[in-house]
Amino acid sequence: MISKILSSAVFGVDAYLVEVEVDIAFGFPQFSTVGLPEGAVKESKERVKAAVKNCGYDFPQKRITVNLAPADIKKEGSAFDLPIAIGILAATGVADTEKLGNYIILGELSLDGRVKAVRGVLPIAICARDSGLKGMIIPKENAEEAAVVNGVEVLAIESLPEVVEFLSGIREINPTSIDVNQVFNQSREYPIDFQEVKGQEHVKRSLEIAAAGGHNALMIGPPGTGKTMLARRLPTILPDMNLEESLETTKIYSVAGLLPINSALIATRPFRSPHHTISDAGLIGGGAVPKPGEVSLAHNGVLFLDELPEFRKNVLEVMRQPLEDGSVTISRAATSIAYPSRFMLVAAMNPCPCGFFGDPHKECSCSPIQIQKYRTKISGPLLDRIDIHIEVPTVKYRELSSETGGEASSTIRERVNHARDIQKRRFHGGRIHSNAQMTPRYVKKFSKPDESGIKLLETAVDRLGLSARAYDRILKVARTIADLEESEEVRSHHIAEGIQYRSLDRNLI
Repeated sequence: MISKILSSAVFGVDAYLVEVEVDIAFGFPQFSTVGLPEGAVKESKERVKAAVKNCGYDFPQKRITVNLAPADIKKEGSAFDLPIAIGILAATGVADTEKLGNYIILGELSLDGRVKAVRGVLPIAICARDSGLKGMIIPKENAEEAAVVNGVEVLAIESLPEVVEFLSGIREINPTSIDVNQVFNQSREYPIDFQEVKGQEHVKRSLEIAAAGGHNALMIGPPGTGKTMLARRLPTILPDMNLEESLETTKIYSVAGLLPINSALIATRPFRSPHHTISDAGLIGGGAVPKPGEVSLAHNGVLFLDELPEFRKNVLEVMRQPLEDGSVTISRAATSIAYPSRFMLVAAMNPCPCGFFGDPHKECSCSPIQIQKYRTKISGPLLDRIDIHIEVPTVKYRELSSETGGEASSTIRERVNHARDIQKRRFHGGRIHSNAQMTPRYVKKFSKPDESGIKLLETAVDRLGLSARAYDRILKVARTIADLEESEEVRSHHIAEGIQYRSLDRNLI
């Protein structure tokens, strides 16, 4: 006898339907799985066999063939355990087949028949809705995640017998439902705040400009000056996340298996801070079975690279495509997968190997050659994609001991939101969403300075030796500063502040 169960699998960050076909025939007892199954899928036969027996059902001592269609795409993960078990029970007449065509079934089985959580449920729920199916039968731990998608009936189960009884009409399972807007609003609070940072007003101002224009930033300063602390609080002043961005980010975390249990949505900007020993596959994604890397996990948020010169050169170079395109493509012999990766890059570095070059209190022990060698670890093409260079000085005792903090993140975020609204209206209808993404044509159109600003730029280029790259970046940053002031024109003081943020071009370090 043959049975057919609907299930689903993830390809990239999107899902597709998988038909689990189970055929039970007379012959020598055998259990084979076909349809390009990976290791975890091949091992499912042992879990399924034990779970069926331990739940009190008879396991057929016949020739069992399981086909996962489409058979030309590799299947990985443990989510096919439950549909395979239901397929076997349906083929033997234990489970009713009338309702099977209306539901996607997913779940990993324990040996005692309990159903465990799986990855990628959110994109699968979207696939179920788009395919016109009635709903999903999934593990209880994944129910809220799937219920985010409207138009899909989400049935949460905890064990194999529950599914059999539901299909047979013995048990009723109430669909899981949540108020998406309420969950979204409740999840938007950050546990940290800019108000906790003492001093460093100049750096806070620089990060506000970076957040307002979507500019990549590099912080340069001695150890212990608060670079990491400031970077961790940058997401709290980025523009408020909308529901569409939240769903995009949640899909990536769901596919990667990093979505917290019983968490329906990620409603705060992600912050990822990989260690400098990370591999290029860990940063951009990949592996034998491709998975999202750090650049994709930072999508719609911040990717922070601390101790930037300590990262291997090949690791830094692979970031050029995601920084330029907002997505990363991982190619294999059989297929090619694209992951979204639109993020703000924030990096930190010491001014020299010992960390104290230019520090007024501690003497630097590095030679000029060592300093130069340290700086050249960061390639020109990568530096070309960083708009703002921020010098982070040592915090004074008076500021550290102060009882009052700075502005709250919510106050700064209001100004950033207003500046981003100006940019949305400016670039309405195009593919550009922030000043940092402006092409030379847009820079010429929207960032033309006034007469005194032009003279100041001319002086900066001639006397400070600024490059054409720096010239373009100064105009972009100046446009953002003007937006924060709600100024239509880019004036000389906007240009002057923009010039301050090109310390590496001025060769001050």
